Amino acid sequence: MSTVVASDLDRTLIYSAAALGLAMPDAEAPRLLCVEVYQGAPLSYMTETAAGLLAELAAGTTFVPTTTRTREQYGRIHLPGPPPEFAICANGGQLLVRGEPDPDWRRTVAERLAAQCAPLAEVREHLVRTADPAWLLKERVAEDLFAYLVVERALLPDTWVKELARWAEERGWTVSLQGRKIYAVPRPLTKSAAVAEVARRTGATQVLAAGDSLLDADLLLAADRGWRPGHGELADSGWRADHVTALDARGAAAGEEIVRAFLGAVDNRWAAPDLG
Repeated sequence: MSTVVASDLDRTLIYSAAALGLAMPDAEAPRLLCVEVYQGAPLSYMTETAAGLLAELAAGTTFVPTTTRTREQYGRIHLPGPPPEFAICANGGQLLVRGEPDPDWRRTVAERLAAQCAPLAEVREHLVRTADPAWLLKERVAEDLFAYLVVERALLPDTWVKELARWAEERGWTVSLQGRKIYAVPRPLTKSAAVAEVARRTGATQVLAAGDSLLDADLLLAADRGWRPGHGELADSGWRADHVTALDARGAAAGEEIVRAFLGAVDNRWAAPDLG
């Protein structure tokens, strides 16, 4: 028997300086481990305690980083513990096996997208045409699979995102607002599908998951047990499911609590039954 632990990364396990949420007095703040450097500067962190727990978890389970990041963006992250045998990038569009993209999985994804949703070019054109230069900072395409905008959040009208979501839904796409980024993602492009493929290949009998955004909802719903932090799109919308624990903790403290929960669930899996 084996366990797959599939976790979102940004604002679930790892945190930028702005997202750490260190609300305690400075003298009581936890020690931090930098796990990502970008353009020569530290970018993402975990608490040292969370890092130690994650190394323990990764040594005893199939730990699968599961992210919307591209392969290039994921490659900047150096998590504690052994290198993962599997990793999922581009919201399920890329399945990495020992660091290399799996071509069979990419072909499977391409076939699903061609059959079930509008093409990327149509969605990208709509994004660029309707976005206001007053708040649009950047426009990007990720892995030729989905598109996203980087925006000035304070100037972004809520109505624009809602209208975009309605337009996208009619074409088989979903929209997610995460910090300064607006993602437009094909509905068939899911983290849960890629995790199911990892579970099939490993023969896993249990899937544990964690995530904070609407793009993680399908992952959490498909897992045997899940956890979400007290921040993020899911928390803000009040999203819940019976088998998903809604944590009160926010920021890096939530990341630490999630890894503890993963370890506790794995330990319980292997605990001897109480026969009275």
